[in-house]
Amino acid sequence: MSGMFAGVDLGGTKIACALADAGGRIVRKETIPTQSHEGPDAVLARMAQLVADLSSGAPLEALGVGVPGLVDLETGTTLFFPNLPTQWRGVPAAATLRGRLGCPVLLMNDCRVATLGELHFGLGRGVRDMVLFMLGTGIGGGLVIDGKLRLGPLGAAGEIGHQTILPYGPLCGCGNRGCLEALASGPAIAGEGVRLLRGGLAPMLHEIVRGSADLVSPATMGEAARAGDAAVRDAIDRAASYLAIGVANVVTAFHPELVVLGGGVAGLGDLMLETVRRGVKERVGMFPTGGVRVELSALGDRAGIQGAVALAMSGRGGRVAS
Repeated sequence: MSGMFAGVDLGGTKIACALADAGGRIVRKETIPTQSHEGPDAVLARMAQLVADLSSGAPLEALGVGVPGLVDLETGTTLFFPNLPTQWRGVPAAATLRGRLGCPVLLMNDCRVATLGELHFGLGRGVRDMVLFMLGTGIGGGLVIDGKLRLGPLGAAGEIGHQTILPYGPLCGCGNRGCLEALASGPAIAGEGVRLLRGGLAPMLHEIVRGSADLVSPATMGEAARAGDAAVRDAIDRAASYLAIGVANVVTAFHPELVVLGGGVAGLGDLMLETVRRGVKERVGMFPTGGVRVELSALGDRAGIQGAVALAMSGRGGRVAS
């Protein structure tokens, strides 16, 4: 097991772990429930045990961990995980894991980690400048300039889901109004689907979810839109139009050669992709955008765990050796 690296993707409901060889090829992986209600110490203990079990106790070169919030990049102390109990303020996560596993441990925001995954193992290979939009329960992302992931002093560079799209729009969890996240995230899209369902405006969606609002999601809305629910299709188009504005803003700001759409909402695929591509073409007027590619992630839901492996291999935002 020499030269092995481990990656962990910590989520609100599950912990995914992968073991990779020196070339970044995943050779073993496993997922367990997070059980976040037990608190940070218990979650970290179970995470360390999962890594140890996966590596059969053999020494590791390093462990990379993607986390759902902000972390001190130098110390690996968690600062703020908005969606986990206790919000993990001031938890010495890296030191705890290092003490249990005996290897270097690097922590980074999960969207930045997913960007590393796309950069090193997905569509970003050979690309100098790219941006990843992670479209899920929230909207996050990451910026790559000159082949390097840009983090900023708090590791928060790339919070592109919190750009203002509608100045007086809906309240966002960050405290601002009209953020892209408040308009085009999974819950924002599903919330509109629930409204249409309860208003009797989405007969196909009603049939697909058997009348249960709890089953309304971007995926079931996409199914309904393709089956002919015009109002549902309009709701998806509207969210995609907001996303197109956000993408066009970022393209205007630093002219990447590649924009990647990842996360669960990106599973809507063609229902969003063409709208975003058209929006970039129409809204970026200062330079030609023919060389700017907008694509769906090549890694899908594997971006986080592949990125955690890349983090372990490369250090904080560095380049993985090919």
